[in-house]
Amino acid sequence: MATDASGAARKQILDRIRRAQGKGAAASSADREAIETYLRAHPRGPLPEVSGDLTAIFRTRAEASQSTTEMVAGEADLPAAIARYLDALNLPRSGCVWPALAHIDWAGGGLALEPRGANDNDAIGVTGSFAALAETGTLMLVSGSRTPATVSLLPETHIAIVAASRIVAHMEDAWDLARRELGQLPRAVNFISGPSRTADIEQTMVLGAHGPYRVHILVYPD
Repeated sequence: MATDASGAARKQILDRIRRAQGKGAAASSADREAIETYLRAHPRGPLPEVSGDLTAIFRTRAEASQSTTEMVAGEADLPAAIARYLDALNLPRSGCVWPALAHIDWAGGGLALEPRGANDNDAIGVTGSFAALAETGTLMLVSGSRTPATVSLLPETHIAIVAASRIVAHMEDAWDLARRELGQLPRAVNFISGPSRTADIEQTMVLGAHGPYRVHILVYPD
């Protein structure tokens, strides 16, 4: 309910801005066509070469950013893979998971994951991903009622699930996906490249300063 209310408030604010600019309350088809025309007339600049096995490239770059990665056979194998990871680090098997992933049999894998946003008591947060960038080993997450941003931000351990078909070469490709599939951008788009870190104090790297201490990524073919 709160998400719906905030979305309505956001729309009202944007509608007021458009009216103040002498435009209609909602973007017209002509407005959208103008945007598409602009984008077509301004092609991308030079991009680094990223070709070959995008899954392998993504995993290598993600691990270079201090994430850990694992390839699993399919979606049904995710609960067991997560349980093994948590047990190896003596971490609890409980926490929260995106409501969008509630259809997976977490309990059957011995996990107690509640489909909701995270709170201060959650040690584990499990999310999917909208896309993944091979160039930098980065996860792209979009917020929504079924994909709350808190699940990747509050728990000390963030476990992200990536479908191999959603791994793209560059960030520009991920934005193309967003424009094509989402229509209207969500309230938040988060890019995650490894655990949270800072070197503000004496140039000493500290993990988990402003977010998860660990990021573990499971990739499966879909």
